[in-house]
Amino acid sequence: MRLALLTYTTRPRGGVVHTLALAEALAELGVDVHVWTLGRGGDTTFFRPVAPGVTVHAVPFTAGDDEPVGARIVRSIAVLREAFARERSAYDVVHAQDCISANAALPCVRTVHHLDTFTTPELAACHEKALVEPSARICVSAAVAAEVRAGWGLEPVVIANGVDAARFAGGALDRAGRAAWAERLGDYVLALGGIEPRKASLDLLEAFALLRRDRPGLSLVLGGGETLFDYRDYRRAFDDRAAELGVEPVVLGTLTEEELPTLVAQASGLAMVSTKEGFGLAALEALAAGVPVVARDLPVLREVLGPTVTYAADPPSIASALARLLDDPPDPQPGRALAAAYTWEAAARAHLDFYEALG
Repeated sequence: MRLALLTYTTRPRGGVVHTLALAEALAELGVDVHVWTLGRGGDTTFFRPVAPGVTVHAVPFTAGDDEPVGARIVRSIAVLREAFARERSAYDVVHAQDCISANAALPCVRTVHHLDTFTTPELAACHEKALVEPSARICVSAAVAAEVRAGWGLEPVVIANGVDAARFAGGALDRAGRAAWAERLGDYVLALGGIEPRKASLDLLEAFALLRRDRPGLSLVLGGGETLFDYRDYRRAFDDRAAELGVEPVVLGTLTEEELPTLVAQASGLAMVSTKEGFGLAALEALAAGVPVVARDLPVLREVLGPTVTYAADPPSIASALARLLDDPPDPQPGRALAAAYTWEAAARAHLDFYEALG
């Protein structure tokens, strides 16, 4: 089988992590996997090395800082579509991982990681078309599949993510790497995914301000967050509110593959307070490292994480939950076992069965 997997960026976002891990696991099963993406800013490959069994096609894409989001979305689709169309006939299955790449590759299989509500007309149209026009759909959780069913009357197949549990368990054992973060950051609560509305970064900021009243030495650390979308207004609101609260978050930005496991493992707790999630991969990676997690009380996170994390719904309850975890960390073993149960090999085999059933 010759498979094309498409994603919209080379930078570390959840859907991209999923795409690469799935591609490598499928290649291990003997699939000829090609990953197509937009290579922004001169990128010719992804943020991390990709296994030799996977072929990468990074389509050059240059965007100015002042280009409106809507125009950038339309052009992203057009650039990827033009490049991919020349090679499309070479593939037995075409599988897109986001709305931009789905619009570029239709007709195709589409993975719906989570649903969003957009106000930019071009992005809203991209989102809708990428839901209704694919030939088949996969969701990474039953909760998101239920949203798709309720909103559009469609029936996605559910195939759970995998987790590279061994990598994050290894981070917990890396004393030198953890010590370097401890020296740099002290005692900290970590959030991953950047500063943006879906991640509810403002809620986390408010919660941290409450939490820090009794823990003046505690830091809030935010990592990751590379995105195509324009969240500059939200970032300004976040910075303004941080100044009002007297909180100085440590914003690390994009992290290397080597940095992330020890950064996660050294955290006193991880906060995943997003208003929307498709699976909760960062929470499972933290659990694999033995780090306690506070998660937004969402159906999808209840489904995936079960009783291994503490749930909260608003800034006061997030602050209270974090305080309890810091004062009395839970037994890490159930979380480690849960993370280890989600394997990329199982995800790849389920995908391969799905592709073969397409006929």
